[in-house]
Amino acid sequence: MTRKFNILGALALAAATSSAPAWAAESADPIRLTLHDWSGQLINTKIMGSILGEAGYNIEYVQADYIAQFAGLKTGDLHLAMEIWETTGREALDEATGSGKVVNAGETGLMAIEEWWYPAYMEDRCPGLPDWQALKNCAEEFATAETAPNGRYVGGPVTWGGFDEERVEALELEFEVVHAGTDAALFAELESAYQRQDPIVLWIYTPHWAPSKYEGKFVEFPAYSPECYADPAVGVNPDMAYDCGKPRGPIWKAAWAGLPEKWPGAYEIIQSYRISNGEMSAMVSEVDLGGADIDAVVSGWMAANKDRWSGWIAN
Repeated sequence: MTRKFNILGALALAAATSSAPAWAAESADPIRLTLHDWSGQLINTKIMGSILGEAGYNIEYVQADYIAQFAGLKTGDLHLAMEIWETTGREALDEATGSGKVVNAGETGLMAIEEWWYPAYMEDRCPGLPDWQALKNCAEEFATAETAPNGRYVGGPVTWGGFDEERVEALELEFEVVHAGTDAALFAELESAYQRQDPIVLWIYTPHWAPSKYEGKFVEFPAYSPECYADPAVGVNPDMAYDCGKPRGPIWKAAWAGLPEKWPGAYEIIQSYRISNGEMSAMVSEVDLGGADIDAVVSGWMAANKDRWSGWIAN
C-alpha cells in the first residue's frame, strides 16, 4: 500500500475575510487539505475548505496521491484528507492511526461501493453473471485485440489501490488488468463501450452518476472479510489472499494528529461535517455530465445550505 510520497504542488486559497473570525485565537497558519483526481473528492474537499474559510481559517489545497498522502499527514506537512474510502483506503488509514500520528476524524456521511461492474447487455454474452464464477467460463467475451484470449478489466488509476491484480490471480481469472490513467479516462471507456454495446467490465464506484445513467450490475465476488486480505488460508483459494470482493462502507475523514490541538475549533467543524450520497452524486453529475465548474458547484451548495453549515460553525 505504500508508494513514493508525491506532492505535486500547493494551491493557496485566500482566507475568507471575516471581521470577527469565530476562532480568532487559534493559529493563523494555513490548514492544508489534500486534493486527488476525481470530481467527488474535489467537491467534498472544497466544500469543507469553504466552510473553514467562512469560519475565519486560512486554507491551502495541496495536490497529493491518495495512498501516499498518509506520509504527509503523519509528518504534519498535510493536515486533512476528506475521502478515505472503506473500500480501498481502510488498511492505510488503520496503519496511519495506529502510528499515533493520524486521527480518524469520523464519517463524511457518504457510503462507498467500489467494485467490478458490467453493462446489462453483457449478461446475454456471459450467462451466470453477476456471479463472479461466470467470468471463469466467458473471459474471452471481455477480450480485446490487445488482451485476447484473456478478458480485459479496466481498473482505476494505479494510485487508487484496490488489489485488482491480486484478486485476478487469487481467483484464477483469465483477465488482464488495464488501468485507466485518470478518473475521466475510466468513464470515457465506459461511455464509448456502452454506446457501441462493446464488451467491458470495469471499476465503478458510488457515490457517482454512472450506476444511475447506465444499466448494469456489480459483480458478486465472495464476501469481503479482513481475514481474506490478510490470511491466504481464508477464502476460496487456500493459498492466496485477496480471493474476495472489495470492502464496502463509510468514507472517512483523516487528519494530522496535531490538528485538534492547533486548530480545535476547526476540528470540531470537521467532525460535524456530513453530506449524503444523493447530494454528492448530483453534484458530480453536474460537473462530469453537465460540464459545470467545480468551484461554481461548490458555491451553489454553500448558498443552498447556509443554515446547515453555519450550525456546524456555531457548535
